[in-house]
Amino acid sequence: MDGMERNSKREPASENASKPTLRTIADLTGLAVTTVSRALGGAPQIALETRQKVQRVAQEIGYLPDRAAQRLRTGRTNVITLILDPHDEILGFGTSLVNGLTAALRNTPYHLVITPHFANVPSIDPVRYIMRNRMADGIVFSRTEPFDERVKLLIEHDFPFVCHGRTELGSPHAYVDFDNFRFAYEATTRLIAGGRQRLGIILPPRRFTFFQHIQYGFMSAVRENGIAFEIAEDIDLDSPAADIKAHIYQRMGEPNPPDGFVCSGEVSALAVMAALSDRGLTPGFDVGIVAKQTSGLFSLVRPQVDTIYEDIADAGHQMGQLLLAAIGGRAPAGLQVLQQPELNFIDRA
Repeated sequence: MDGMERNSKREPASENASKPTLRTIADLTGLAVTTVSRALGGAPQIALETRQKVQRVAQEIGYLPDRAAQRLRTGRTNVITLILDPHDEILGFGTSLVNGLTAALRNTPYHLVITPHFANVPSIDPVRYIMRNRMADGIVFSRTEPFDERVKLLIEHDFPFVCHGRTELGSPHAYVDFDNFRFAYEATTRLIAGGRQRLGIILPPRRFTFFQHIQYGFMSAVRENGIAFEIAEDIDLDSPAADIKAHIYQRMGEPNPPDGFVCSGEVSALAVMAALSDRGLTPGFDVGIVAKQTSGLFSLVRPQVDTIYEDIADAGHQMGQLLLAAIGGRAPAGLQVLQQPELNFIDRA
């Protein structure tokens, strides 16, 4: 009976014991060191059963790769970095993205590292820092702009990346995006079908690409149906919720206010509903609401309103898969996903 059979469950190495190495795993599995190394790296040439066996033993004995040596030997860090923008409009955005990404990276040699991007720092700075110091093999980021400097820089240096959102650049690049044109069009059409005659919308900040997509979807629907509309000018989706609530509260006290709102995020939708309630109006009845939903929150909101679902966790999972493909050399033109909205409209019949 060999060591594998005698010790079906091994104790992890203690702090005082010698650190497990590739040689340790090789001795325990009866495999060559080079085979162990390639198996831990997920090499497809190594049989799946062998890779799983090696990874299982490595986990049991507490093996951790020497990342410095690995980087010198292969040029790879086995790290993927998510540059996370701290914004409040999408509830649980960061958590959902991380959950999706980590699911995609499971059973691979890659680890996820989060790099925050602060509002007072140019968005290109963390990208430059990661590239300059070779801190990751690939980058994930969000909130793209039509001619995004980050995308241009990464394409220029042939650095693998996937962004959450599209650009208008001529060079193809990997992305996962939500069809915000269809979201806005479907939301607006739903309100019109419910008899609403004057629609309001709060748009994202103008610099982002999805500003255009939402605006085009909204305008296409109101123009097709000849419906009056207004676009809030003093606030946007990044405005504090209190400011959005105050703006809508004031507008609803003025002549000819909107009788329906397209809300492109959960926080703005809650702010709009709060303003309506404070005016003595019932959201979804006196004033129509269609909100973009990204969490389970609106399942608990009363009165219920129509929602359109965007799956952020799925976006993260697909971004992780696309980034692994990009690192593996896949052409970016084949690494593009446009998520479709899920309509959750209430049957009020």
